[in-house]
Amino acid sequence: MTVALENTAAASRQYPWLAYSRHRHGPPSANTPALECAEVSVRYPRSDRPAVQGITLSVPQGSRVALVGANGAGKSTLLKAAAGLLPLSSGSLRVHGSPPGGCCHRVAYLAQRGELDWRFPMTVRRLVLTGRYVHLGWFKRPKREDFAIVERVLDILQIGDLADRRIGELSGGQQQRTLLARAMTQDADMLLLDEPMNAVDAQTRQIVREVLRALAKAGKTIVTATHDTHEIHLDFDEVIHLSCGCTEQAGSINDVTLVHPRKGLKASVSENV
Repeated sequence: MTVALENTAAASRQYPWLAYSRHRHGPPSANTPALECAEVSVRYPRSDRPAVQGITLSVPQGSRVALVGANGAGKSTLLKAAAGLLPLSSGSLRVHGSPPGGCCHRVAYLAQRGELDWRFPMTVRRLVLTGRYVHLGWFKRPKREDFAIVERVLDILQIGDLADRRIGELSGGQQQRTLLARAMTQDADMLLLDEPMNAVDAQTRQIVREVLRALAKAGKTIVTATHDTHEIHLDFDEVIHLSCGCTEQAGSINDVTLVHPRKGLKASVSENV
């Protein structure tokens, strides 16, 4: 499967005159990790305890990394912090060498389906098109090239026939493919995916799996929070296991080393995480 947007490459990376972020857009450094955390802690507003604490990890560019762990382990919180949606309580977090949110067009965040209001009166095409807005800034309108990117990604995810359908009329699997399409139209260097395989049909699962593999082959970095450990060794290069908001640090998919920052515990874990 080919997912490159080669015919629209010039349009896919635009640098808006007045970007949404206060930081200037720029290319990522080739010598820095895609995601690097050092003793990161994050606390939600009005909460007296951190959702994640003491997270230290490094994700190389072009790698496929799975965040695994029970509900409440901190997977979604870590992704939101990396996307610049939650402030850090302490520690340091860098995305391609920049602070979170420092270069928004380089990072695409796919939230869990339940976090969106699917009753909003919008078509599939319009929702997917919003993935291009980060390249446009405050005052520019989408151009023909932006719409061409949208149509191509809809076809890749096999939802082109749903382009004019209201998002509230979609099945769960169609909703998930629509959200992934939105992330793909951004043409980001790193994708942060929160449970992309959760409660989807077999067809969507296979399509999403193939698309993510193709994106990885194209050099994209993919960090995925997931409960789905079935065939995880085929879909990811490394696993990072989170427990109680802390890293139980990972290695390769077949040889995971757990590190608990609070207890200093180290243990060897089998490939079945």
